[in-house]
Formats: sequence, structure tokens, C-alpha cells
Amino acid sequence: MTKQSNKSEDRTPKKRGRKPKQPMPIETEPAPAMDYASSDDLVRNGDINGNVAVPEAKPLPPVEEEEYAPPAPPVPAPEVPVEQAPAAEVEEPGPAEKPTDESIHAKYERIKKGNLHLKDLQNLDAVELHKVARKEGVTEYMGLTKQELIFKVLRERVRQNGLMFGEGVLEILPDGFGFLRSPKYNYLASPDDVYVSPSQIRRFGLRPGNIVSGQIRPPKDSEKYFALLRVEAINYQEPDKLQEKVVFRDLTPLHAEERLILETTPDELSMRVMDLITPIGKGQRGLIVAPPRTGKTVLLQKMANAISTNHPEVKMIVLLIDERPEEVTDMERKVAKDVEVISSTFDEPTARHCQVAEMVIEKAKRMVEFGEDVVILLDSITRLARAYNTEMPHSGKILTGGVDANAMQMPKRFFGAARNIEHGGSLTIMATALIDTGSKMDEVIFEEFKATGNSELHLDRKLVERRIFPAIDISKSGTRREELLLDKKELELAYRLRKVLSEMNLVEAVELLKNRLAKFKTNAEFLMSLSLD
Repeated sequence: MTKQSNKSEDRTPKKRGRKPKQPMPIETEPAPAMDYASSDDLVRNGDINGNVAVPEAKPLPPVEEEEYAPPAPPVPAPEVPVEQAPAAEVEEPGPAEKPTDESIHAKYERIKKGNLHLKDLQNLDAVELHKVARKEGVTEYMGLTKQELIFKVLRERVRQNGLMFGEGVLEILPDGFGFLRSPKYNYLASPDDVYVSPSQIRRFGLRPGNIVSGQIRPPKDSEKYFALLRVEAINYQEPDKLQEKVVFRDLTPLHAEERLILETTPDELSMRVMDLITPIGKGQRGLIVAPPRTGKTVLLQKMANAISTNHPEVKMIVLLIDERPEEVTDMERKVAKDVEVISSTFDEPTARHCQVAEMVIEKAKRMVEFGEDVVILLDSITRLARAYNTEMPHSGKILTGGVDANAMQMPKRFFGAARNIEHGGSLTIMATALIDTGSKMDEVIFEEFKATGNSELHLDRKLVERRIFPAIDISKSGTRREELLLDKKELELAYRLRKVLSEMNLVEAVELLKNRLAKFKTNAEFLMSLSLD
């Protein structure tokens, strides 16, 4: 019995010891509300006898009233100082907040002007990037690629400044997220691409090809890419305006009505002849049918320079598919600086050709949705169709020459996107088509696109062999609905010129036209001489 009593005695204090531990958090919760000094007495009495703390809490309210008497006046007084309190709050933090906002805005504007702009770094070559890396204090940059070096320079600059501005063309992947690709890398994936989250894509209604600009942050420890923090502009306009734009497929297509003048200088006879024989307008869908080595690439260079000179408002894109690398370099150096040259050389896989073409056409569509005039010079649509024929899954329906029946769908969609829009904006595509290559597939591809364009310019091998440039076959070349591009008088003179040249053979006709054009400074003077004759 004694042992049991001892055990019971041992248990009771343990229970009593546990009980005060349970109410302790309950007492600590109201503790912050009790600022008066008598709370210490309550805690002490509560530790000894929990029942005694209750009666002692009743006489305390008068103490609370006495101690809370000073805070009581502000409660009834808000009626009078209500007007003063907000005035004091607005006056004090107002000037303190404005300079901070202005400083951030000024810093952001300075960043957009080029100090921390991702696009400016991408425009530098390797030697200039090494100088920038040494200036920024980047170490161990030897042996890095251009993209990796830009990545390190950006991280160092962000560490020093805290803000950075990025821009690129959006490519949305099947998983829902996207990246801002740079045209300097021909829209190829690189370490300095900017990640765009699916929530941002859904929030702003972004589509592939949108030019997105905004504030970006460097990658964290577990990340690989820069991330877009804030969308500042979409196609260089406010992000809210994107919701007002009509989707490209819902826009109304029309015939080309506004002419693109190719004539520049009196010595540039190629563009003057083309302006007379095959005039083009905004929204034209034209084919340049050319055998190999007939000067089609040089003709595209001259067209790009002529359009950029006479129509600076037009956005020009030159797309080179399956071309030689030296041809790409030559094109980049000989065209104007505002002309965007995108290429995928013959040593690239065919999937790369298709990806580049899709990025270019999606970007052009988004620009047309914003009411801009875009011109794409494609060299060549034959090689693009070959690439799609390789990449598309075979349907079992094989045409002559080994062309899959479904392989022509995507190239036709690319070429068919050219159109003039009813309420502003246009997309002009001039593509080269190869013939006389000895390949039956090339002939089939040309036949597929032959009736789809509304303008054709044929180059002839016989003229090239005689070193007569431009080697334009006048009888086979022409433009549909050219009466919409030329006025009545000019149209009559153009018909008269064709009638005269059609009676001669090809070589004599081109030589006569070149000799007569060389005597006049402009095409208008030449046509007026025809009216006098």
C-alpha cells in the first residue's frame, strides 16, 4: 500500500506539472495585448493558484482605464484631425516616394538606351566582346563561345546594376513555355535566350513571332536561362494593345494596290528593267524562276537595297535556306543595315531549315497584324520544299520525283501568307524557284508553285552565256493585275513597249531595252520618249 501510495503521489505532481505547461501558451497569447504593469502580478498569481488570478483580474479594469486614458483622446478626436492626419501622411512620404520612382524610371530608361541592353551585346563580334569582358572584370573568358561570353558579361553587369533589358522573338515550345530568340543567331537556341513562363504567355495572349521587350533577371543557382520579369512592350507597342489586334488568318486579303518602286539610280539597269517588265506592289506573291548560275542571288541583293532605299517604312527580311556560308556573308555585307538577314546553310540539318522558316513567317505575320508592311526575300523555296519533304512523315502518297503529297502543305502555307490587307499592313514574298537542275523533284516543286503566285520573273541561261545582265526573259515575265499598280498612261506605254519587244528574239530585245534605258536617267523619261515615237 505504501508503494502504491508513493506511486500515486509521484503521478499527481507529474500531472500537475503538465497542466501548467498547457495553459502557458494560452497566457502568452493575450500577453501582447496587456501592456499594463499588473500583468506580472497575474502571471505570478497564476503560477501559484490559477483560481486566484481570476478575481484579481476584476479590479484591474480601472487600472486599464487609468493607463488607457491618454490613448483615449485620439479615439474621439479623429473627427477633427482626420483632415490633418492624411495631409501629414501625404506630405511626408509623397516626396520620398517620387524621387525613388523617378530614379528607377530614369535608370530603366538608361538601360533601354543600351547600357545594359542584351541586343547591343549580341551585335558585337568576338574581339569587342573580349574587351567588354575585361572592362567588366570577367575572368577566365578565353575559350568560351560568343553566347557563353555574353552570358557571363550579363551576369556581372546585373550584379553591379541590378536591372537589365532584353528583347527577342518569341518561340513557344510544345510544353507551353517559350524563349526569346535572337535574329543575330538566326533564331538558334543559345545560352543567353530569355525564358518566358506559361503564365505570362496566357496573361498577355502572346503568340509565336511576337517581338517581346522587357525587364529580365539573371538565372538562379538551379536555372540555366535568363527569365523575363516584366513585359514592357510587344512589337514595340503597349502590351494592352495586343488584345485589340485581329489574328492574321481573319484579315481580309486583297490584290496589291500600292507599288514598290525598284528604280534607284540611272546606272542600276537591272532594277529599272524589272520595274518596267514586272512591277511589284505591297502584298505581292512573286516567283523568280531561275536556272543555276543566272544571278538570282545578286538580283535579290539589289531588290533589298532598292526597297530599303525607296521605302524605308517597309520591314525587310532576307531568308536564305540551304545556301553556301560565303553567300550568307556576302549578303549580310552588301545589303543595307536595316535589312534582317536570316540563314540556314546547307551544312545544317533539314529540321533547322524548317524551324528558321517558321520563325520568320510567324514574325512577319505578327508584324502585319500590327499594321506594318513586311517584305520577305526567300532563296529558295525549292530547297525549303525539299527540307519539308525530308522532315514530314511519309503518307504513302508519293508524287513524281519522290515528293510526298503532304510535304507541299507547309511551303505553300509559307508562300500563301503573302497578301495585301484591307485595313492596313501587307506581306510581300519574292521567292526563287530552281529549274533546269537535272532533278525531277525540282521540276515537280516548281509546277506546284507555278500557279500560286501573282507575279513571275523568269531568268534565261542563254542571256547569261552571252554575259547579258539582267538575264530576264521578257516574254515569260509579268505581273497579274498590273493595272492596279500603274496609272492609265503608264500602262498604255508599257503595253506598247511589250508589243515592240515581242517581235524580236530574246537577246536582241534585252540588248535594245538596255541600250535605250542607258540614254535616259529615269524610266519616266524613257516611257515619254515612246509616246513621242
